[in-house]
Amino acid sequence: MKVFYGWRMVGAACGIQFLLAAFLTQALGLYIAVLSDEMGWSKTTLSGAAALQSVEAAIIGPVLGWVMDRVGPQKMIRLGMVLFSAGLLLLSQVNSVTTFYVSAVLMAIGASLGGYFPLSVAVVQWFEKFRARALSIMSLGLAMGGLVVPLMALSMQQWGWRATAAGSGVLVLLTGLPMAGMIRRRPEDHGEHMDGIDPAMRAAAEREGQAVSPLQVEFTVAQALRTRAFWMLAIGHGLALLVVSAVNVHAITHMKEGLGYSVATASWVILIMTFGQLAGVLMGVTMGDWFDKRKVAALCMLAHGIGMLCLTYATSMATLLAFGVFHGIAWGLRGPFMQAIRADYFGRNAIGMIMGLSAAIIAMGQIAGPMIAGVLADLTGDYQLGFSLLALLAALGSLSFMLATKPDHPVQA
Repeated sequence: MKVFYGWRMVGAACGIQFLLAAFLTQALGLYIAVLSDEMGWSKTTLSGAAALQSVEAAIIGPVLGWVMDRVGPQKMIRLGMVLFSAGLLLLSQVNSVTTFYVSAVLMAIGASLGGYFPLSVAVVQWFEKFRARALSIMSLGLAMGGLVVPLMALSMQQWGWRATAAGSGVLVLLTGLPMAGMIRRRPEDHGEHMDGIDPAMRAAAEREGQAVSPLQVEFTVAQALRTRAFWMLAIGHGLALLVVSAVNVHAITHMKEGLGYSVATASWVILIMTFGQLAGVLMGVTMGDWFDKRKVAALCMLAHGIGMLCLTYATSMATLLAFGVFHGIAWGLRGPFMQAIRADYFGRNAIGMIMGLSAAIIAMGQIAGPMIAGVLADLTGDYQLGFSLLALLAALGSLSFMLATKPDHPVQA
């Protein structure tokens, strides 16, 4: 039986997400904890690298969207893998703040060109009926990347962080490029159909009275920008990444300096968070196309806030495990829904540009999260104030998603 090529693309996208998560998203906290000790740099300085990555995403997001809508994803994702590898190799040679920042920007550009945004745009072009399921499976890679954190910590202990970064860069190049070559633009360009369903079969099913997914209403970029849903989704997504980015950058350092755990122990807490994330993604795979994604996202924002408070005021390992479960499940379940909701609302003809403009707004949350936590930690001596503020903002983000109701198409209105 022939396997729909869209699912093969989902597998390749999952593998690329794994590389980015294992060697950047989830590992960044380890590098920051080690560099803080070895280089003596402040938390504000180290947070600046994460902020630079988000600034880069805000600047090039709309450009990427325009390119994706016109050129397609494959060449861009390949270039992303090369730049991401170069950034890791440069990280292994860091001896100053400037070099660290340059390596961070290189990795960020690589992750932007070859990561979540372009992969999501590519996947939504191939799926409609099973869109949430496909995006959730793709996000398994992001979740599974966290499973590597204890191995990364062990590698740093055994061979040092420089060798770990260099080895990661080589692995990205050897495995990322072949997977990037599997990503294609639209099914129609390759003799395929969305979801692998022939339009003639769809019409026959309609004549027989069978339930089929409705025809997609297409928005232009200008029409999407005039809807409340566009802005509420962007704000809610930005508030979610406010917490996610702060946790990725500062959680290990907080557990080490504020709670007195070793880096190795803290990495195991991140592993528990990853299992929670995997559980959330699997929940999305099974139920994502059956429930109101907007309401699920709103509940996940409350869980993000609860998890953040558990991390902030942890008095035992049990409280840290609660953080891992709440934050991990919320991240894994909510994450794939962000692009699925946009594609459901606005169609796929201009989805690259719509997601790119959204990314410019969302990046504000990615920039602010690590900076708020880092600056307030330097001022107060711990992360409690900064993390508490982020927890409150995450909980308020649930209101944004509740307000992001599906818009009527202007022609219909």
